[in-house]
Formats: sequence, C-alpha cells, structure tokens
Amino acid sequence: MVNWQGKRTLVIGAGRSGQAAVRRLKALGAQVFLTDRLPAAELTRLGELGLSAAQLILGRMPDLAEIQPELIVLSPGVSPKLPLVEAAQAQGVPVWSEVELALHDCPAVKIGVTGTNGKTTTTTLVGELAKLTGRPVTVAGNIGIALSGEVEGLAPDSLVVAELSSFQLEVVDKLRINIAILLNVTPDHLDRHGTLEEYLAAKARIFANQTPEDLAVLNWDDPLVRRLGTKLRARVVYFSPTSVLADGYGLSGNDLVYAADGELTKIVARSELHLRGTHNLENIMAAIAAARELGLGWEQIADGLRAFRGVAHRQEVVGKWDGILFVNDSKGTNPDAAVKALLAFDEPLVLIAGGKNKGLDFREFMQVAKQRVKSLILLGMAADEMAAAAREAGIERIVRCGSFADGVEKAIAEARPGDVVLLSPACTSWDMFRSYEERGELFKELVRRHYSES
Repeated sequence: MVNWQGKRTLVIGAGRSGQAAVRRLKALGAQVFLTDRLPAAELTRLGELGLSAAQLILGRMPDLAEIQPELIVLSPGVSPKLPLVEAAQAQGVPVWSEVELALHDCPAVKIGVTGTNGKTTTTTLVGELAKLTGRPVTVAGNIGIALSGEVEGLAPDSLVVAELSSFQLEVVDKLRINIAILLNVTPDHLDRHGTLEEYLAAKARIFANQTPEDLAVLNWDDPLVRRLGTKLRARVVYFSPTSVLADGYGLSGNDLVYAADGELTKIVARSELHLRGTHNLENIMAAIAAARELGLGWEQIADGLRAFRGVAHRQEVVGKWDGILFVNDSKGTNPDAAVKALLAFDEPLVLIAGGKNKGLDFREFMQVAKQRVKSLILLGMAADEMAAAAREAGIERIVRCGSFADGVEKAIAEARPGDVVLLSPACTSWDMFRSYEERGELFKELVRRHYSES
C-alpha cells in the first residue's frame, strides 16, 4: 500500500473524473492541487471539494516548480503530451490516469473492457452476469461513473467491472487487470493518438501488467487484436462472432458455443437474445468468457443473457409510431460504430448522422450507407464532409439540416410505415451537445413530443 499522507499531488482536469480523483486523494491524506485551463465560472461543483484558493489553479496550467508534485493524475480528456506532463515525466514524477489511482491499491478482482466499439454494452452485460456470482459488484469507469468514487471499502471478494477508454489506458503504470477484454480496434481518436498504431498501443496497455494467473479475452476476427495474443503473459481465450474456433467461443449455426478439446458446448441460441447484429455477438461472447472465468455455470450464463436488453443510447428502441421504428444509437460516435448499427437492420433506413469529426474518414461508412439507407439526414460541423463522401458513394437522397430538432422532423417526414429512423451519427456530439447522452435524450424527447402533439 502506498502511504499518501502529506504527499503533494496534482490533478489535471476538473471534470467528473478529476473531481473524483481529488476526493480520493484527500481521503488518502494527500495534499491535493487541482488545475484546469477553464476558469472557475465554466466549471461546476468545485466548492464541494474543500480546496483552498492556493490549491485551485484555474484558467492556466501551473509550472512544475510551482507545485513540485510527487504524483500527477490525469483526467481522461487531458493529453499526456501536455508540456507540463512531459516535463514531469522527464523528472521521474509518476503520471497516472484517474483509473489507475482508483484501482492501484484496490484488493477487488478487476475486470476491464476496452475496444473501439461495444465497450459500454459489454461492460454492462459483464456487470449483470457478475451479479449472478453473489459477490459485491461495482460497474464504473468510462461508462460514466468515475472509478475513484466507487472503490472505498471494496474487499478481495468484490468485483470491479471497468469500461476503459484509450485515454484512460495510455498512461498505465502498475495497473493490473485480472480479466482484460479487447473487443476490436478500428480507427478512432486519431486527433489525439495520431496513428492507428499508437491508438492500438494505448488499448493494448490493458494487458501490460497481467500475469499467467490472469485472463486476456481477444477477438479472433479482428487481425489487429488477434496478433496481440502471442505477445501476452496472461492466459488467452479467443472469441469469433462468425465461426467455430478450435478452442474458444464461437457461433455454430444459430448457437453460441464453447469449443475445448474437440468438444462443443452449446451456451444459448442466438434467437433467444435481445441484442441485434453481429457486432453484439462480439460483446456477448466476450462477456461469456469473463463470466465463465468468474465461475458461473453455463445455464446461469444463458439465463443472464436471455434477460439482458441492452443499454441506453446503443441501438436503444425509442418506440414505434405510424409503423415507423425509432432507434437511438447516439453512442455511435465513429464511422465503424455507425456501420455496425446500419448492418443490424434489414428494414429501409432513414439515417440521422453528423456532429464533430475526430479526424476520421467517412468514405467506407458511406459505401455501406449506400446499400442500407433510403434517406440521409446530415447535420453538425461534419455535414459538408459527410455530404461529399455520400455523393462520392452514389447516395441520392441527402437532406441537410440547420439544427438537431430540424433533423429529427425531416427524418420523420422522410420515413414511411415499415422504415426505421436511426440516429447513429458517426461523430462526436461536442459541436452541439455536452455528451452523446444529451444528444440521445433529446432525440427521444423530440420523437415522443412529435407524436404526442400530432
């Protein structure tokens, strides 16, 4: 256990994760400084932290000599390439993510989920299955609940299920994850990481401190992920959402199965599950692997899978009006996620897309949209870029919108009985909203209001 009493620590970023880190460090007895480039007027709830004016450094970044920290903790939105951070690392000052702070001395069994897409669904499902063990379960992390506020008092028999983003993993130091899941890797956050290789390296940090006693769960169908298997110290189990593996989790006809020593064990029929799409089989199989490692029996796992109905903002069914199905996939914040949403539906689609691009290419996304979408509703900062890619792909019906509400109304006007109106933006929400959750909630509200008033 690290003795934090009186140690000078600096938390960079005063959002939800940063404030949770401050509270955690204070509880451990550390002397805490908090900095953010935003002024106090643009930040909330700082008064609840109990920091003095000298401990709050807002509207600017301090000099390292000003604080002389023995530890720096980064909020997820803070790049480790910040000059202050690089200077600290050059002087040997440890730099941790808020997740590492939370879990560093935590005695609980740690299950971590990362990947470009499917993290939240998988994390939530693993959490639900973990509860079937009868052990105390905490679900937190990138899912929207800062881990630092959830780990106090956890015991060795507790289970922590953490959704981990590349931002949280890129500065992993000593963090050891007992069951680590990597779902998939496709280009994302290149505005932060620079290259796909750097992005993959950040994701792979989830395995950095595993031992042969731990388990790594990898997607056989993703070549980037599969190749990691030979480099890891942990035991490795693979899953494939498209085929039967010699060893591991796979799909045989309509059945999800486990193969070992030449024998197949049926787990559950695909037709019994509520989640649609091949991409959700990735999520489900990864969750099965974690649940099995936790000691659950096959029938317990199958019952848990049958009961699971998904998460908000991820292919969430809003309702059906006038024969039109409305689906909220606001969490589809990159082209690959949106492609997977498109492929989950056989019905004609009216797609609402757009927002703020993260330096990603829309051309492949629009090639799939050409095959699936009858009307493309575009909005936000990326609308021009998306429209150009759509025209290049040969999409004929492109509707531009001046606001999000306008986009929803135009989508409703385009749809006919038997169609699906799908919000899957392929972009972040940050040009118009504070979060994808806020965007998804407004979509649901606008749809329901339209039909209640019509």
